[in-house]
Amino acid sequence: MILTLAESNRTLTDPAESLAILNSIGIEYEEWPLHPSLSTTETTARILEAYAREIDQWKIRGGYTTADVIDVYPETPGLATMLARFSREHWHDEDEVRFVLEGHGLFHIHPASGPVVSLELFPGDLIRVPKGTLHWFDLCADRRIRAIRLFQDPSGWTPHYSESGIDSKFQPLCFDSHHHDLPA
Repeated sequence: MILTLAESNRTLTDPAESLAILNSIGIEYEEWPLHPSLSTTETTARILEAYAREIDQWKIRGGYTTADVIDVYPETPGLATMLARFSREHWHDEDEVRFVLEGHGLFHIHPASGPVVSLELFPGDLIRVPKGTLHWFDLCADRRIRAIRLFQDPSGWTPHYSESGIDSKFQPLCFDSHHHDLPA
């Protein structure tokens, strides 16, 4: 993960400091090991089977009832429309849990207690944005992400837009994918 404090345009390099900030605004973050046996063309069923232990633990912990795999790439039909739903500030009636398998994306979190923070996620990163938390999501320039998502309601997340317009003041700040080795 790469955590940026948008207000001061400061990118954190200390993992403990990043986690402390995320914890202070109610965002859970974990790293899961990637399964080297899974290929980039692996089926959803095989991915969910490979991560069944971790998924089951989160289901018990958070009351999640279902998991799926989202696979987005630049040629995904309707990609611009899909991204437009989530690139405006919104909140959900349930937690948003996402574990990145491939590619990367950028969550902007707008906590009630402070300024917007940006969290770029890479393969192996898991985030839980609690229900009611204002946020928005952007893909990075490569327009690629494959992730496991957990849901409390099988019908998925419904965005409730804040209409604050704050999201229009931020550009996606994704680093080049080669920067994954930067300390978070």
